[in-house]
Amino acid sequence: MTRAPHAALPPLSVLRAFRLTGRPRPLDGGQGQSVRVGDAVLKPVGDRADVEWTARLMNGLQGRKAFRVPQFLPSVTGGHVVDGWAATRFLTGEPGPVGRWDSLFTAARDFHQALRDEPRPERLDVYRHPWAVADRVAWGDSTAEVPASVRRPVARLLALREPVAMPDQLVHGDLTGNVLFAPGHAPAIIDFSPYWRPVAYADAIVVIDGLLHHGAGPSLADSLPPGVESAQTLVRALIFRLVALGILAGPDGTPADQELLGFARVSGLLEERIRGRRGQDPTGTGRTSGTT
Repeated sequence: MTRAPHAALPPLSVLRAFRLTGRPRPLDGGQGQSVRVGDAVLKPVGDRADVEWTARLMNGLQGRKAFRVPQFLPSVTGGHVVDGWAATRFLTGEPGPVGRWDSLFTAARDFHQALRDEPRPERLDVYRHPWAVADRVAWGDSTAEVPASVRRPVARLLALREPVAMPDQLVHGDLTGNVLFAPGHAPAIIDFSPYWRPVAYADAIVVIDGLLHHGAGPSLADSLPPGVESAQTLVRALIFRLVALGILAGPDGTPADQELLGFARVSGLLEERIRGRRGQDPTGTGRTSGTT
């Protein structure tokens, strides 16, 4: 991705508040809003409470050997937001999961293991962005208005859902393009997108992204533990991405044909996987009903 041609720059007062000197330089990637000043990255942010919560979380994970996360810098007042800007230490690395899937999954699982005791944040209940809505649709907590071209494939996927009994915890729901790799460094996990779902769901979203956008083959799904419930997280992950696509297009919009074809292809793969697993023992041993 390329940066926006007219990225906003933080005013001098913001640099001073974070004790930064130097000329801000726009960074590639993301939405073209981040700028680098020395060894820091500044980014415009929305809700202050969200940033302060994320800063506490990420700063409490510093020093891990298996992964890196952004360290949020305090301002001269002690807070982490100044005039709508937040600052973190620059993390070296480049995104791109192709050829690094195993490293990405390993880092993600270590990251989620580190979060296993975090309580559920109440702020998740008030999120109304397209991905939060799509996540609720995927898990049967809500409905959403999507274009006609998306309704039928969504309905077909919803029909594949079965109950799962996996524990929920705090997870990062958008890992695929938000893990940075650099020689000699642990993978860096950035742009935390919080959800309260099973860890396998976060991994399943990575698999779906790989199948849809990164040329991965069906064998990438074998990165998930075997069993019916893992297959069900894949179904929910595909619903999540498809509904978000529809919401972003708007009720009267139409996603690109190429995108819809990609979803149809992956949906077909999942239908085959579900058909192959229906009737299996829930432990994933491969025993079918009526056999010993």
